[in-house]
Amino acid sequence: MAHGSDVLPNSGKLPAHVGIIMDGNGRWARARSQNRSEGHREGLKASKRIVRAAAEIGIPCLSLYTFSTENWKRARDEVSFLMGLVKQHLRKEYEFYKENGIRLRYSGNLHGLPKDVQEDMLLAIEDTKNFKRLTVNLALNYGGRDEIIRAARRWMISRGETRDPQAFTEEELSSCMDNPDLPDPDLIIRSAGETRISNFLIWEGAYAEYYFSPKLWPDWDEGDLRAALAEYQNRVRKYGGAV
Repeated sequence: MAHGSDVLPNSGKLPAHVGIIMDGNGRWARARSQNRSEGHREGLKASKRIVRAAAEIGIPCLSLYTFSTENWKRARDEVSFLMGLVKQHLRKEYEFYKENGIRLRYSGNLHGLPKDVQEDMLLAIEDTKNFKRLTVNLALNYGGRDEIIRAARRWMISRGETRDPQAFTEEELSSCMDNPDLPDPDLIIRSAGETRISNFLIWEGAYAEYYFSPKLWPDWDEGDLRAALAEYQNRVRKYGGAV
């Protein structure tokens, strides 16, 4: 596993926000003739490895695509297991959050989740609000299009009867997104060889750099994160301008 300055030659060019589409749990389990639930358990272990590594490397913010609005289409047993896994670990991991200075945040339609998951999410956010080393944003029951619609509705409600279409700017919409105080992602990573964004941070990630890895998510470790960061550091970001 690669470590150190040979992989991250320029620590000053670290992304302020990394988003990860954690893909491949099911394929990992299938390759081992195991139930998909085992893949999800191993995927959770990988998430903890990457969160710890991100904190040690010095990344300020990490968004993890945990469960999408489209994932409700999966088999009922799998959805139930995933919701149970989330609930089981949200508050159980307080010592892990404390040890690594992790502040939890949330993106998604909270009200679409089971009531007990909603409650544990809010409690975990409250319990960790004063930790400052790394913000971990859990995208749960999240879809980029859904977030944009919810943001537009927030703006309309906030303006009341005085709505002026000309006042509806990019800045206005951005201020109504789920976490307007977090920086836009500089780097979005996807594991398991897929090369699509699957409705993840489509507003905030308009100018993100993308990194696609063939490695299944449960196999990810710190070396994989460092490899993604090293490639990011070698890219030139132009934002539509010329170099």
